[in-house]
Amino acid sequence: MTDSFPRRQARTRRFTLGAPRGITVSPDGQRVVFLRSRGGTDPVTCLWTLDLGTGEERLVVDPRELDAAGEDDLPPEEKARRERTREQAGGVVGYATDRPVTTAAFALSGRLYLTDFAGGLTPRLVDTPPGVIDPRPDPSGRSIAFVAGGALHVHDVTSRVTTALAEPDGPHVTYGLADFVAAEEMGRMRGYWWAPDGDALLVARVDDSPVHRWHIADPEHPDREPTVVAYPAAGTPNARVTLEVVDLDGTVVPVRWDQERDEYLADAVWDGHGLMIVVQPRDQRALRILSVDPDTGATTPVHEQTDPAWVDLVPGVPAHTASGALLTVGAVDGGLRLLADGEPVTPPALQVRDVADIDGDVVLFRASEDPTSIGLWTWGPDGLAAVTTGPGVHGGRLTAGTLVVTRQDLDTDGTTTTVRRDGTERTIASFADLPGLTPRVTLLSAGERALRTAVLLPTDHEPGTRLPVLMDPYGGPHSQRVLAARGAFLTSQWFADQGFAVVVTDGRGTPGRGPDFERAILGDFAGPVLQDQVDALHAAAEQHPDLDLTRVGIRGWSFGGYLAALAVLRRSDVFHAAVAGAPVTDWALYDTHYTERYLGRPDTDPEAYERSSLIADAPRLTRPLLLVHGLADDNVVAAHTLRLSSALLAAGRPHSVLPLSGVTHMTPQEVVAENLLLLQVQFLKQSLGIGAA
Repeated sequence: MTDSFPRRQARTRRFTLGAPRGITVSPDGQRVVFLRSRGGTDPVTCLWTLDLGTGEERLVVDPRELDAAGEDDLPPEEKARRERTREQAGGVVGYATDRPVTTAAFALSGRLYLTDFAGGLTPRLVDTPPGVIDPRPDPSGRSIAFVAGGALHVHDVTSRVTTALAEPDGPHVTYGLADFVAAEEMGRMRGYWWAPDGDALLVARVDDSPVHRWHIADPEHPDREPTVVAYPAAGTPNARVTLEVVDLDGTVVPVRWDQERDEYLADAVWDGHGLMIVVQPRDQRALRILSVDPDTGATTPVHEQTDPAWVDLVPGVPAHTASGALLTVGAVDGGLRLLADGEPVTPPALQVRDVADIDGDVVLFRASEDPTSIGLWTWGPDGLAAVTTGPGVHGGRLTAGTLVVTRQDLDTDGTTTTVRRDGTERTIASFADLPGLTPRVTLLSAGERALRTAVLLPTDHEPGTRLPVLMDPYGGPHSQRVLAARGAFLTSQWFADQGFAVVVTDGRGTPGRGPDFERAILGDFAGPVLQDQVDALHAAAEQHPDLDLTRVGIRGWSFGGYLAALAVLRRSDVFHAAVAGAPVTDWALYDTHYTERYLGRPDTDPEAYERSSLIADAPRLTRPLLLVHGLADDNVVAAHTLRLSSALLAAGRPHSVLPLSGVTHMTPQEVVAENLLLLQVQFLKQSLGIGAA
């Protein structure tokens, strides 16, 4: 008997297990290092290399051969890191190398391992304190830094001596780790950086004692103590983050900047052109790059961006080219543009997504001409050039002329990874399972705002047959659903094959359309976002007359869950049933860096929070609503759903609540993930009056 699509999708972690990822290219361009599990249902990630001269792939690390403990033995800090990165696999989920890419360090179940790419030696277990996370060799490979017990340690590879360089000086202090909002919202997963010569480190000291404590209980196990989480909700104190330059001899130099003005540490870069940090004020309307004198800790302004709404944090910048040009990305003339020493080098119509790599003076970056596709481009001494062509979603690396390209598109299952060098091309094999389901996607530019919209019909649909509609959005900042990639629509097509016409729309606030489109939600998460879903639905129905607008459901998770609940609360004339998974219902309960960027602070901008909250809308509910929430969620805590449910009960409005015991903001558990989809279909069909399939 063949497993159902929901079961296979859950077992394969959305068909990502077995696909290459985490790619590093050696400085000579001759070797590629990558992560990949050994099969499409194998969650244990291994470390591999590809020799471009011979084409030989070699398995370097298989955690099963190292007698490592299971994933249940992960240090709490590592579990938190994986939750922030939405990591669903196990094994070697991350690694770091020295500059020549001859040595790699990684952690398994809180223990440090080193491996040598040059030979066939078994990875060496290093005798260290327990609870190792985020190990990183220095550029020369002489020393390995790591964090354990909130302290930063350095292990000397030759002498095999481990030294604690920076130890907590208070009960809520850590060294070398990212604070919550840095990891969850800024994309900064690290808290220390090696000097290029390997003789010192820049280390973040995080004191989260000012942060309010929340308690996340496990009602299924009332004998267990609630988990205490330092959660910086909007308008409340953040962790205090400071920096120190620490020499290997233990000398400490504090880094000084105006922390009263700029409390956020967004990033740090230490390369051959010096040490620089990136800081932000609480309102995020500026982004400042400061150079740091490692000997004195003094900082000097290098570059500043300001914006009356907010300044975007863009992955991969700031950075330097080999000749010293400072690369940034900024909003100029209606576009997110690549800047070299402050001057735009890309046109306004090309929306830069991130900088992927720098090879000498050549910059490899991702950008969109149309928001449904993300291409690879280079800029350098020879000007601007497109590396990839045609619709699709691309990623890449570029080192010593070796180009790695990852591609997803609407014509191919999964991700294809190719390596190009000296006119030859090799493919890194993917062991990912095939979904056995081909999305039937029609992409539209809907309505007067040309909202990028996807419509999916049942595989066996016969024209003229009326179909109930299921809106399937995310709809919020930082994430797109409408992309020229099959993998983006697998779940939507499965829902379509249950008898729905599925409509997916990226409205205002979503990326890829430029700063003005994203900033349309400033001060109001609800109005523009919801209106765009309504407009796209009507535009899709004009082009697809089989869509039955008398039976419209909507589902979503996280921001999409918020949008689903918002839809039935405020536009019951359009939406007739909703499934809201892990919804934010009161934005005052969400974190500082995300929420305040768009809504300001609750004490100074209360109207923005009132406009965007769902709680006061509870008496307006007249449609079926299913609220789903993981009780262990430390990102969108279950209080969001419980408060809305309480308000609905107080207003006498019937609704359904599905609590998921032990589930976080992710739902990696196979049975949970499978049955969640099946229960949603059942609820939507019953609510919309649809007969059994």
